[in-house]
Amino acid sequence: MDRKPKITSKLIAPCGMNCALCIGHLRDKNTCPGCRNMDEDISQYCKKCIIRNCPTLKENNMKFCSDTCDTYPCKRLKNLDKRYRTKYGMSMLENLELIKRSGIRSFITNERTRWKCRTCGNLLCIHRDSCLSCGAK
Repeated sequence: MDRKPKITSKLIAPCGMNCALCIGHLRDKNTCPGCRNMDEDISQYCKKCIIRNCPTLKENNMKFCSDTCDTYPCKRLKNLDKRYRTKYGMSMLENLELIKRSGIRSFITNERTRWKCRTCGNLLCIHRDSCLSCGAK
């Protein structure tokens, strides 16, 4: 399966998650288009996500939680960040700070390199400890 890095700004969630790395986006069947997508194909988990559905984000037409939110980082975002740092070695808060400091284009360029398998060059999955394409650790 070809999983060449196809990371776009539409795949960066409001919380800082890179949806291009999610198993829901990378799986072969019922592929999730990312939580920014408004169609019915997004996962149930994303549909119910409190951060994705945050009224402050919607009312202020914000792309990211770090975009002038008075409660940033909120308790939910801190908890999500802690879980992902602990389980998967990725920080949503660090991602948001990098986007804020360097811009989305620079962040995406960095992500394409950071999450590329050194063996086959395909995109890695944040939820797995080996490459989905070649099995390399």
